[in-house]
Parts: sequence; C-alpha cells; structure tokens
Amino acid sequence: MRAYRAVFKLRLALGLQYRAAALAGLATQFFWGLMSIMVYDAFYSHSSAVPDMSFQQVVTYIWLQQAFLTFVMLWFRDSELFGLITGGNIAYELCRPCGIYGFWYAKLVAQRLSAAALRCLPILLVAVILPGRYRLSLPDNPGAALFFVLTLLLGLLVLVAISMLIYISVFYTMSPTGSIMLMGILGEFFSGMIVPIPLLPSWIQQIAYVLPFRLSADFPYRVYSGHIPWQDAVTGVGAQLLWLAALACFGYLWLNRALKRVIIQGG
Repeated sequence: MRAYRAVFKLRLALGLQYRAAALAGLATQFFWGLMSIMVYDAFYSHSSAVPDMSFQQVVTYIWLQQAFLTFVMLWFRDSELFGLITGGNIAYELCRPCGIYGFWYAKLVAQRLSAAALRCLPILLVAVILPGRYRLSLPDNPGAALFFVLTLLLGLLVLVAISMLIYISVFYTMSPTGSIMLMGILGEFFSGMIVPIPLLPSWIQQIAYVLPFRLSADFPYRVYSGHIPWQDAVTGVGAQLLWLAALACFGYLWLNRALKRVIIQGG
C-alpha cells in the first residue's frame, strides 16, 4: 500500500503543476456549458410535453458536467501508459515490487483528481453567481450534498476501473485508438454526458440503468439536483460498490492473464 500511496501523491502533485493548461480549458468548458443550457432553454420553452427533469435541474446537471468533466470522460488518456505497453517499456513496470494494476489505478485516480481540482472551483463559483435561469442551484439540504460527494468519488473509482480495461486491451490490439473510440462513445452516451438519462426514450434508459457508465456521472448529478432524493441514493451507492468490485476483479485478472502472454523484444 505504501507504493500505491506514494505514486498517488506524486502524480497528484505533478498534475497540479499544469495550471496554465487547466485555465485554457476553462473558457472552452464555460462556452460549452452555456451553449448546452441555451439549447435546453429553447427546448423547454417550446415543448408541449412535460419533461421528467425540470429546467433548473438540467442547468445544474450541465454545470456539474463541466466542473467534473475529467472525472467522467473515458477519452481522457495517459499516453505514458500506452507508451509503456506498445513500446516495450512495460519491462520496467514488471520489475517494480508492487502489483501493476494497483500501481496504475492509483496513478489514474490521482491524474483525474488533480485535473478536476484545478477546474471545478472556478466553474462552480462562476456558475453560482450567474443571473436567473442559468445559475447553478445549491443542494436542498446537507444530506444531498454529502451523498453527492460520496457518489461522485465512488463514480470516479468506477470510471477508472472501466478505463483500466482500455489500457489492458492494448496488450492485445497494440493500438489504443479503437478501444478509446468505442468505450468513449458508449461511455459518454450512457453516462448522460450527451443527453441526461431521464430525457432519453424509456427503452434507452433501461439499457443505461443496466450498464455502469451512468454511475459515474448521471447518478451523482441527479442526487445533487434533487431529482433522486438522497434518501433513495443508498441503492445507487450499493450498485456503485458492486460494479467497482466486479470491474476491479475482472481488470486485475485480465491484466495478469495479459502479462503472462507478453513478449518483450529488444534491439
């Protein structure tokens, strides 16, 4: 565990140094958030149907998406890990006195946490003071806020466990492009990053509820907005824990199997 804590702290400190890159991305995320809210504003203003989510809940949903984008996007990659696999430097990882799965997992969690830490506060602060309908609402009660933090962190762990499968698949494909595109498209759609899950057709919602992607984004955001009462979030937390255990066990076993087939060639 000491090695995992060490790599977590080092990667976290390293990620917090890239302030300029984070600030450059803030403008893009603000623009994208405002544009998305304007689209939904037009939709809600001219729709005769009554959507399952109120407009204010959708606004909150979108601002949380932008604030914690690095927590939930599967196309957020660590090129260093891909280089280790495809370039043969995985040999150095095999020499470490610790498990590769836990070592990489801790590194990826720290990478996403550091990226979110630099971006989330400016976005949340500005979104809270925006005028009128475009403002980020605060949670209705402390219980919702606490459950949001819990579900958001568990969602991060679930998403990293999913992303680990992308890295492991490169041992077989030797190219990350296909895995990232496939998992990225599926993950974004079924996590609610494109359209909130409650606004999708019912048959698509049923598929989304079976898959683990929504547990990283849609579920925490709806707990925050009150669309899912925090008293009812206990079931979702249980689902997050079950998926986390299943994905981590599967990834661990798959990685060990892949490492047994690795052939490292030198020049």
